[in-house]
Amino acid sequence: MSGFPEGSAIVYCEGAFGTTHGKTAHGLVRRTRRYKILSVIDSRRAGEDAGQVLEGKPCGIPLHADLDTARASADVAGTPATHFVIGLAPDGGRLPPEARRAVESAIRARLNVDSGLHDFLSEDSALAALAAERGVRIRDVRKPPARGDLHFFDGKIDRVSAFRVAVLGTDSAVGKRTTAWLIADGLNARGRHAELVGTGQTAWMQGVRHGIILDSIVNDFVSGEIEHAVWSCWEETRPDVILLEGQGSLMNPAYPGGFELLAAGRPHCVVLQHAPARRRYDGFPDHPLHPLERQIEAIELISDRPVVAVTVNHEGLTPDETRRACGEIRRRTGLPATDVLLDGADEVVSVLEQRLQERV
Repeated sequence: MSGFPEGSAIVYCEGAFGTTHGKTAHGLVRRTRRYKILSVIDSRRAGEDAGQVLEGKPCGIPLHADLDTARASADVAGTPATHFVIGLAPDGGRLPPEARRAVESAIRARLNVDSGLHDFLSEDSALAALAAERGVRIRDVRKPPARGDLHFFDGKIDRVSAFRVAVLGTDSAVGKRTTAWLIADGLNARGRHAELVGTGQTAWMQGVRHGIILDSIVNDFVSGEIEHAVWSCWEETRPDVILLEGQGSLMNPAYPGGFELLAAGRPHCVVLQHAPARRRYDGFPDHPLHPLERQIEAIELISDRPVVAVTVNHEGLTPDETRRACGEIRRRTGLPATDVLLDGADEVVSVLEQRLQERV
């Protein structure tokens, strides 16, 4: 952690900021230890404040129309950019053609490039040659470790004494990581040492201390890498609570996830993130979202562990509508339900503290 921040970053999110395809940029605007975020590129939103778009509150990170404008603004502010970070999260993780042109411009401007997409920019011979010529680095965050460095599940999770909480979701791009961070913040504020084990490229870009990038690992080693990340977190920091960031959802047709976290991370309980206004799985209008109650039932059946709270994503809802939706979820499920971005994480933290005390 002593090397953070690594530099000052412009985040590229053309055409996607404020949508589910901009979730990496959203995460970096909300928090990161790895970079100082200077601005976000999205010509549709140029002139707006990124925090205002996301939370309705300005955060001082402007949106610009293009790289030249973003660089000029950073230079005027006395904080020249050192990094160009791809903040897009498109379906399939592929780089759009216009984004490749933006990457080339960034390299020509002598900016280091970090990408969390499945298209590995460092393997593009033209971009790699240009980066070498300009003396900058291309870093593909999703590039998997060498096979020889991967871990197979061996049962050492049973030596982890920390209370483990999986933050899963009813869909992809529903806010699991943001909620997990806010729960960790709330626990730490109450004197409980909490650590997040990240499982995606955005958590890595945010500077999470322990984690893996789940969707780039060969399937045979996924469980072992989850176990090793949790075990390493325990061995190195001895936290009271370890939060596991979920990926996708159990029944999302394109991004089924959570099974491995339940099987290998062996959480003591689950917090479930849900967007009440969604009727279809994200990006798949022909696939209706399974009911919340069914998803809770599935999680509890697979893990033999309880879902102890529902956290709500207010996408498509006003604050009043969100609070009414929380009340309806409480009525239907008997579980606490809250939007941690709107009303804070205290209710969920209290539930987890109670569970932790009962375990002791």
